[in-house]
Amino acid sequence: MRQEMTTASPRENGESETDGARPAGEPPSAPGAIPAFLPGRSSGKEERWTVLHVMSRQEKALVADLENRGLAVYLPLVRKTRYFGRRKATVEMPLFPGYVFFWGTLDQAYEADRTRRVANLIPVPDQGTLEQELRQIHRITAITDELDPCPLLTEGTCVEVISGPFKGLRGLVKERTRKNRLILQVSTVGLAVSLEIEGSLLEPLDR
Repeated sequence: MRQEMTTASPRENGESETDGARPAGEPPSAPGAIPAFLPGRSSGKEERWTVLHVMSRQEKALVADLENRGLAVYLPLVRKTRYFGRRKATVEMPLFPGYVFFWGTLDQAYEADRTRRVANLIPVPDQGTLEQELRQIHRITAITDELDPCPLLTEGTCVEVISGPFKGLRGLVKERTRKNRLILQVSTVGLAVSLEIEGSLLEPLDR
C-alpha cells in the first residue's frame, strides 16, 4: 500500500517516485514478494497466511525488514499522483494501509511481531478464501491503479458517515444498489429516512 505524505518529499519518506505512467498490464513494483502466486514458495505443513496489523506508515519498512530476514510477505501497492509543493510525483502507496500479508510458520510470524513495527497478528481461519482474494487483488493491481479501498459493508451493518455534507450521521445499511452505492437508514426521533450515499464515505461502527 502507498503512504500519503503532505510536506516531505517522496524519497525522504521512503516512497517510490516515477516520472512516467506504467505500461499497460505491468504491476507496480511491490517491495514484498508474492509467495501465493510465484512458483517455488515453500509450502510446509506449518506454513500458513497471517495478517500483520502494522503500525502507522510502517508497511514498507516492515516488508523490507522481513525480506532481509528471508521471510515471505505480500504488500499490494497502487500508484497515485501526489503534489509536493509545486512538484507533481507518482508514488506507490499501500492498497490496504496498515496491513501486510505474511506467509510462514507461526514462529516466523512471532519473529515479525518482534520487529516492533507490528501492532498485532490476525489469524486467518479460512486460508483458502484469503489466498483466492489475494490472487484477485494481485490480478487487478496488475491491470489498473483505479482502486479506492472502502469498508466491507453488508446489510444491517452499523455505520457512520465520515466525509461530505452528511458527516457524523449514524445508521444502518439498508441495502446495496447496483452501482456500488448504499442506502443508509438513519433513525431520527423515532422515524426512519433513506439516504443514498457512496460506500467509500461510510465507516463501520463497533456494536
